[in-house]
Amino acid sequence: MKNIKTLKMNYEFKNVFNKGKYYIGKQVILYDLKNKYEYNRLGIAISTKLCKAVKRNEIKRKIRAAYQELEKGTKKGHDLVFIWNKKEDINNLSYSEIYNDIKSMFSKIGIL
Repeated sequence: MKNIKTLKMNYEFKNVFNKGKYYIGKQVILYDLKNKYEYNRLGIAISTKLCKAVKRNEIKRKIRAAYQELEKGTKKGHDLVFIWNKKEDINNLSYSEIYNDIKSMFSKIGIL
């Protein structure tokens, strides 16, 4: 598994939420902000009110896997934060829909 640069600190997430643009997909919401680095940084935020830890980790794994597949052909220099859409049911979790959501949002942004 390839090492991904991640957002770790609370102020990094807040910076992306406050200054970045957001794009809404069916299952995933993406916040995007350009950064000064020559690589993308990934953040995944899933609310504890949404579900138990096992399901939250499953969501994170699927988002991370879809991102890794799409990362090869993307432009660099973005902070990306993914959030699960609360309107979508957790039981309808599917990798292919997450992948298609992320791919369509990346094409809207112009990263692909």
